[in-house]
Amino acid sequence: MRVYWKWLEELVTLPLGPEALADRLTMTGTEVESIETPCGALSGVLVARVVSCEPHPEKGSLRVVRADLGGGREATVVTGAANARVGAKFPYAPPGATLADGTVLGTRDFDGVSSAGMLLSAEELGLEGLDGEGGLLSLPEEAPEGTDFRAWAGLDVPVLDLSITPNRGDLCSLMGVAREVHGLLEDAPLRGPLPLSGTGEVEWADSFGGIRLEDSGCEQYALGYGENIRIAPAPLEARLKLLLSGMRPVSNVVDATNLAMLLFGQPLHAFDRDRLPGSDIRVRGARPGERLVTLDGKERVLEEQDLVIASGETPIGLAGVMGGLDSEIVPETKRILLESAVFDPSRVSRTSRRLGLPSQAAFRFSRGLDSTRVLPAAEYVLDLLSRWAGMRPGNRILHQFRDIPAPRTVLLRRETLRRVLLWDGLEEAVPGLERLGFGVQPQEGLGEDRVLFRVPSWRNDVEAEEDLVEEVGRLRGYDRIAPRIPGCLHGRGVLPESFLALRQVRQAALARGYVEVMTYSFLHPRELERLHFSPQDPRGNPPGLLNPISQEQVAMRTCILPGLLRALEQNLRSGWRGSMRFFETGNVFFHDAQEGYRESEHLAGLVYLGKDRHVLYGDRLREDFFTVKADVEALLAARGIVAQWREGEEPFGHRGQTAAILRDGVPRGTLCRLKPALARELDAEEGIFVFELDLDAFSPAVRGVYGNPFRFPPAQRDVALLVSVDRPAEAVREEILTLGDRERIRGVELFDHFEGKGIPEGFRSLAFSVLYRHPDRTLRDEEVEGAHLELRRKLQEKGYTLR
Repeated sequence: MRVYWKWLEELVTLPLGPEALADRLTMTGTEVESIETPCGALSGVLVARVVSCEPHPEKGSLRVVRADLGGGREATVVTGAANARVGAKFPYAPPGATLADGTVLGTRDFDGVSSAGMLLSAEELGLEGLDGEGGLLSLPEEAPEGTDFRAWAGLDVPVLDLSITPNRGDLCSLMGVAREVHGLLEDAPLRGPLPLSGTGEVEWADSFGGIRLEDSGCEQYALGYGENIRIAPAPLEARLKLLLSGMRPVSNVVDATNLAMLLFGQPLHAFDRDRLPGSDIRVRGARPGERLVTLDGKERVLEEQDLVIASGETPIGLAGVMGGLDSEIVPETKRILLESAVFDPSRVSRTSRRLGLPSQAAFRFSRGLDSTRVLPAAEYVLDLLSRWAGMRPGNRILHQFRDIPAPRTVLLRRETLRRVLLWDGLEEAVPGLERLGFGVQPQEGLGEDRVLFRVPSWRNDVEAEEDLVEEVGRLRGYDRIAPRIPGCLHGRGVLPESFLALRQVRQAALARGYVEVMTYSFLHPRELERLHFSPQDPRGNPPGLLNPISQEQVAMRTCILPGLLRALEQNLRSGWRGSMRFFETGNVFFHDAQEGYRESEHLAGLVYLGKDRHVLYGDRLREDFFTVKADVEALLAARGIVAQWREGEEPFGHRGQTAAILRDGVPRGTLCRLKPALARELDAEEGIFVFELDLDAFSPAVRGVYGNPFRFPPAQRDVALLVSVDRPAEAVREEILTLGDRERIRGVELFDHFEGKGIPEGFRSLAFSVLYRHPDRTLRDEEVEGAHLELRRKLQEKGYTLR
């Protein structure tokens, strides 16, 4: 928000200089990012009136101008500007004056005619965009000859650039900033109210079809009328205010609406009445696939959540974002309809971001408006156009509304001030809050230690007592809060389980050579489409955002994998050819029809083999499915957890190299090698392994059980079985433990796997080593043999073929 100092002084008395006021604003939460001086190095420029204008004797394209500088002073200047004429006034830079870019002028000869300095255009003054007609900058008749142009035009005062936080929509206006200054400084009274007389005697509403609010996204809608308009540039003072506030002057009608927006914080829009396709105005939701050409000349495809202004059945503008091209103000415009409304902030923000239209109006609508400014802003514009453009305003402003917000009240207690600010000056806080617009609401029975305040209509951010305490703290100054040492903690602090889990897996991943990355929790649905999730898979239906930060981040992620793939792709495009090992921890989000929205903490990792084949030891050091599986087991081991594994299936996983990770028999994660087709989409060679775990399902950690070491040696026996290739080895191992002697068997480990010659098709040989041990004595050979023979018999009864 750019604040022109001279304009601000019209609204509030400023007892401080720019630097002191900027410091006060910054220390109270409204950061002043810069203090800029308009027009750069411009100095020495005067106001001059053209006395004579004759063609150059040698150069037909040039003119010789004699300029009156006041006080009997004159100067002869050569110019090529077509708009130089007798009686007109322009800025004049005499010899020795400095232009905005630092150029110092002198006297120059033009084929025998000496030019003492030059007459200036807006660009040479450092005011590019001020004058849309080009040529010399025309000054009004009241500009006195010979005066310093910079001082006369108010360009000798600075412009403050304010950073407005999203919760302070009231500061998106000059009046809001003036109220803030008045509240912060006791000796900064507000100046008198603006004169508003925006209605006339022209009858118009009877021939108009009226306003229809067909969508709940419009809270209020007001419509003014004017006729007999003469489209022309706005007065120079108004154009300077716009330009120095960061907006480009266009025409008197458009400039009047923009001035009102900057002054009141209320966006307005003018329609050409004669170019509307219908005789009424409707505010409705867009129809899916409906199209509108906006003022920037681009055709927009609308969605159901977009809010449109329609005339008849035809959309003529995107509510709160931008008007339509077919109803814009043109030089031939004679009649206008002036819109002033309040729209749903989330709807406006979503449309603006989705279509990439970050307009000044959308910026203000998305932060919430003061609903009481709708009519005054419209009256202000109609009044300006009556004076600037000879417009005859309508006899009334049509006003439709759904619901005017009821006044809010908030109670402030002395004990709360004492607890939070270490100060109990409730009586001293009241005047400051009243200067900010918080009126005291009398109510019986409150006593001396409590005050009930009415929240002003422009402070949408104040809802609770804590908000009032913050206002008191800002006014008084946070630096006045006495520092104190925190009190003694009675007992020791305990880290929450979720924090411990993240720390443990992070440390384990870093120890295994992974690099932690942090990606956005937002994504575009097409990032999930290339993973080919089925319609029934909740990962393929991400929750949408009402207020996305960009067109590429319109939904919440349902898994971390897309972010890791995006990081891989960006590194490959930047030229990285080596291997990569990423991991990330963070929340994923789901929408369930029964449970609503829910989120879960996940851990994901990616291993890429790389494109560089010039490695010393070749394939011996290259990653494969089982090395990544070992990484996952190590991460879980950091939590004391041993997971179960079984063959899995993922739409993006390589068949035969995809595993499901289970806990207590329930799938809680996945590990796979990406399909070659997906690797090619990423411009990567085959060799991308990914895993993702639901950390919530692996909490709490399994605590170790400690006991005495075994004092007696074990006995080991082997058993080899023919098993169907579809049966996991882990399932066979679990069955051996179940069937064996529970008092003697202390472990079963797979040590051999064979398929091929001598093994029937569809089967494989699995060899396990069974460990027998007794805690109190050494087992005799006959005991071990007996237990092992019994195990083999039970395996045969189960249908296994022993080898």
